Amino acid sequence: MLILVIIALIIACFCGVLFFGAPYLPTLKKQIETMLELAEIKPNQRAIELGCGDGRVVAAFANRQIYVTGYELNPILYLIAKVRCFKYRPYATIKFGDYWRADWPETDIIYTFLLSRYMAKLDKKCIQYSYKPIKLISFAFKIPNKKPAKSKNGLYLYKYD
Repeated sequence: MLILVIIALIIACFCGVLFFGAPYLPTLKKQIETMLELAEIKPNQRAIELGCGDGRVVAAFANRQIYVTGYELNPILYLIAKVRCFKYRPYATIKFGDYWRADWPETDIIYTFLLSRYMAKLDKKCIQYSYKPIKLISFAFKIPNKKPAKSKNGLYLYKYD
């Protein structure tokens, strides 16, 4: 019985996030490198990752001296990301919770891998975001009715001035 409860909790952790953004699918090293290239990062810039999963993108930013905040709603992945990014303090911060409800810190770059049904909502939030200019990089999904400034290998760069 205990094993069934544990399995149900794990399933709830990984499937529950579908109501807020996207399932956990790790970003591969090649995709991370392409994202960093599109972002044209410079040391001491600031970044946000919406749905940071296991923290590998947060770690990649922090490893390049980018101050980055990752948001994660899955408690299991949140703990994994915290452990992975511990050595990157003070550059990396992992926050547990819903990024739609959070007050995003000032940032230069936003990275996400959301489902297509959330992209218009994200666009609206970026338009209303008070700190400008920002670059939004989306993996796999485009913002409807908006042309990306650049795209490469399934990643789309949008600019908000």
